[in-house]
Amino acid sequence: MTPEDERTGHATGRGCGCVVRERGTDRLRTVAAVADPASTAAALAVAVDADALLFLSAATHVFTPKDRLHGSRPLLRMPAEQTPDARLPQDVRARVEAAADFVAHTGGLAAIGPVDNAVGILQGATGTVIGPTSTTAPA
Repeated sequence: MTPEDERTGHATGRGCGCVVRERGTDRLRTVAAVADPASTAAALAVAVDADALLFLSAATHVFTPKDRLHGSRPLLRMPAEQTPDARLPQDVRARVEAAADFVAHTGGLAAIGPVDNAVGILQGATGTVIGPTSTTAPA
């Protein structure tokens, strides 16, 4: 694939099948590619100048990893600047990092919470809010 190729992508849940039209020949060919869905969602939200980015899941919050003394506990808020150093379960790390990238680029609100209560996430009633250090409550 060269920079002068015209690129269009078709995103799927776990990857991206890209179709490339070669300049000069107009031939179409498929190029194998892999895209992280969380990073793709964050990049799209930045591109469309979204005010908020929500990752909806079966869980009510992002939870800390289990430890011997305390078990796991829900995280209500997390400053975007702290995400690189946070001890998080591997299954949510990509979404948290993508949310932090969105916040860093836009100053907007990002959150992870239950699929059946997106309004509750925006109101601060449920979910984990990832925002700038000065975030005290979701908008």
